[in-house]
Amino acid sequence: MALLSDLINLNLSETTEKVIVEYIWVGGSGMDLRSKARTLSGPVSDPAKLPKWNYDGSSTGQAPGEDSEVILYPQAIFKDPFRRGNNILVMCDTYTPAGEPIPTNKRCNAAKIFSHPDVAAEVPWYGIEQEYTLLQKEVKWPIGWPVGGFPGPQGPYYCGIGADKAWGRDIVDAHYKACLYAGINISGINGEVMPGQWEYQVGPSVGISAGNELWVSRYILERITEIAGVVLSFDPKPIQGDWNGAGAHTNYSTKSMRNDGGFEVIKKAIEKLGLRHKEHIAAYGEGNERRLTGRHETADINTFLWGVANRGASIRVGRDTEKAGKGYFEDRRPASNMDPYVVTSMIAETTILWKP
Repeated sequence: MALLSDLINLNLSETTEKVIVEYIWVGGSGMDLRSKARTLSGPVSDPAKLPKWNYDGSSTGQAPGEDSEVILYPQAIFKDPFRRGNNILVMCDTYTPAGEPIPTNKRCNAAKIFSHPDVAAEVPWYGIEQEYTLLQKEVKWPIGWPVGGFPGPQGPYYCGIGADKAWGRDIVDAHYKACLYAGINISGINGEVMPGQWEYQVGPSVGISAGNELWVSRYILERITEIAGVVLSFDPKPIQGDWNGAGAHTNYSTKSMRNDGGFEVIKKAIEKLGLRHKEHIAAYGEGNERRLTGRHETADINTFLWGVANRGASIRVGRDTEKAGKGYFEDRRPASNMDPYVVTSMIAETTILWKP
């Protein structure tokens, strides 16, 4: 008699050419991920060859009940680490039946910015540091913490090891390998300052692919936490008090910044970001005011600062970049729940296209 695990792990390619495609999209909150699957007759590697699909937008907060159909446009394909074989995940964006992007579709505008000739010529690179917190399912309290209580103060947990310092590593490593399997350019992981909080990095990724890869990496992570019976939180300040918040520091460079003389280009870009500080903060994630307090390695939300190797700044430039006279910088303002399509395209728009 077959076990459930045997059936889940059936290798479809032994008996059929058919494949399962998991369509993924961003729901009505702008942060919730949704997905559903369909069968196709054979393997597909080009998103343009995947059929469009639809769903009930009234059940995701994205359409009224009397006109509820929302259309999914496939945009980026990844290997499916859960079903494996020739099965795939596909990141989609969302449109009305008339072909207009719905309000929660932030990818469409990002794609326009990244396809602008001036932006494309600069080949913008991104590396996003995604922090997140793992919570106990029944009580919504960080894993490893005593229920209703607190662990010892911060200090031993950042990049820590040991049963009294690192909680959730099985989830973290499963996610790391699953992302590599899927074809996501995940470049590292580490335990964070607050216990129960972790970080992974995606990049370097060029242009719109940074948003595609980060959203699908979030999808894979939440699917893994579902299996583990743990709740995933992207809240930028999950625990009030003397505990670090969760961000999505965004490292960025353009071709001009990476070439000789690039440090001057970086300084001009940072100056432009400072002039649009309020607009960026408004787009950098909900609840970020609880995180950007001037404490716990942040700059105050109303203050724009930049500095070399300064983790209390809005923008940090690395010592290596200063020494080489070229390289990249880190925007430390985005919250962990930011939309990567919005943040990456806005940085490119401000630093390349915007004229003060």
